Amino acid sequence: MTVQASDEVRAAVIHAPRDLRVERRALSPAGPGQVAVKITNGGICGSDLHYYLHGGFGTVRLKEPMVLGHELAGTVSEIGAGVSGLSPGQKVAVNPSLPCGHCRYCLAGLPQQCLDMRFYGSAMRTPHVQGGFAERIVCMAAQAVPIPDHVSLEQAAFAEPLAVCLHAVSRAGSLLGKRILVTGSGPIGLLLVIAARRAGAGEIIVTDIREAPLAKARAIGADHAFNLSADPDALAPYAANKGEFDVAFEASGSPAAILAALPVLRPQGVLVQVGQGGEVALPISGLVGKEIEMRGSFRFHPEFATAVRFISEGLVDVTPLLSAILPLERAVEAFDLAADKDRSIKVQLSFG
Repeated sequence: MTVQASDEVRAAVIHAPRDLRVERRALSPAGPGQVAVKITNGGICGSDLHYYLHGGFGTVRLKEPMVLGHELAGTVSEIGAGVSGLSPGQKVAVNPSLPCGHCRYCLAGLPQQCLDMRFYGSAMRTPHVQGGFAERIVCMAAQAVPIPDHVSLEQAAFAEPLAVCLHAVSRAGSLLGKRILVTGSGPIGLLLVIAARRAGAGEIIVTDIREAPLAKARAIGADHAFNLSADPDALAPYAANKGEFDVAFEASGSPAAILAALPVLRPQGVLVQVGQGGEVALPISGLVGKEIEMRGSFRFHPEFATAVRFISEGLVDVTPLLSAILPLERAVEAFDLAADKDRSIKVQLSFG
């Protein structure tokens, strides 16, 4: 049976820095190949916070009001023509990534580099791609990835950020038995700890400038967690013998963190840049002399389904990272809490 979606839904819409409003938005019925999903949980991501606090990041700026949100889970409420394998009431995690499928990069197996990407809650193109912080959304059926009934929707909403980290791990190569550094212990840094351990990392060390997230890093299995604000020289012993780390995942986007990682990487070590930030001047002689490999990591594609499977089968535990769930009508409070790294790791919105 098809359940018809309502004509309007409430959504969290950003208009300008610190101007986040709960508004009503029109919702079209599910068309051929599409489904409507009643969103129940949506995680606030770092990019959402950049739009909320600063109106964008780098050269990406808000030019028009935009619904935020891309870490989404809910239940199917309507089935479009030609859709199979999904049914009303089914729990799903929503993949916010919609590559075109026919550009040169999609055809080359790099859909995350799609030339016509439509990624939820993104101002990278104009008109902006509206996000999923709404009571219902319509998406392509392939974006709605089923989850088992026993998996909570708050867990399922972690699939997108976990996929980002699984892609970063794939960019690093084998981690089996290796010594790993993670700089930055926000949600992505902590999920990198989980993903790296799942990939067989031998030792994981985390750094940050705040104690609260470092305590969480220790709780989820980091071998050591150093507060570089309290002890700026904590990594100095790891610079011995040209460096002790095999792989560094830089998750903060801080130029200082990037520069701090280079001396402690061993020759031919790998630096995977996950966090996005400003420009940084690199010590080229050091990179050349130690043959350091720098690799960017951007979004994900096949890793989304893997993230859903890992969560669904209990192969990873994301629940320790969930700090709070607030209802949509308290969206501003939720964003302010998410921006306070001393009080929260991951904050989700609830859509009833």
